[in-house]
Amino acid sequence: MTLAITPLYAGLIGVLFVVLSLRVSLRRITAKVTSGDGDDKILFKRIRVQANCAEYAPMGIILLAMAELQGAPIWAVHLLGLMLLAGRVIHAVGYGSTPQVVPLRRTGMMITYLMLLLASLANIGLALI
Repeated sequence: MTLAITPLYAGLIGVLFVVLSLRVSLRRITAKVTSGDGDDKILFKRIRVQANCAEYAPMGIILLAMAELQGAPIWAVHLLGLMLLAGRVIHAVGYGSTPQVVPLRRTGMMITYLMLLLASLANIGLALI
């Protein structure tokens, strides 16, 4: 079996990660900070938004790919992929806003957590069949 769905979501999350990374780089130029955050609160927040994506997205993509490879239904793989993408985008918007929009940040995290849990359970279930 090959991966046909996961690459779509991995690519979209990759684009999101590049956008978040560019926001960090542009702020570094503006703030004239080459390493760390230079006590710049905007740069710190942008670094954390990018890092949060880097912390959660890889595990979600791995779980998504494993579920797809094990033969999870197409609709389930798309649902999980959409949950991961939506969770990361909503979190980035909520946390990255000034001031941050806490309900969006929380919603994004909850969607991401739920995706990780459902994908984990799906992988366990598919492995036992």
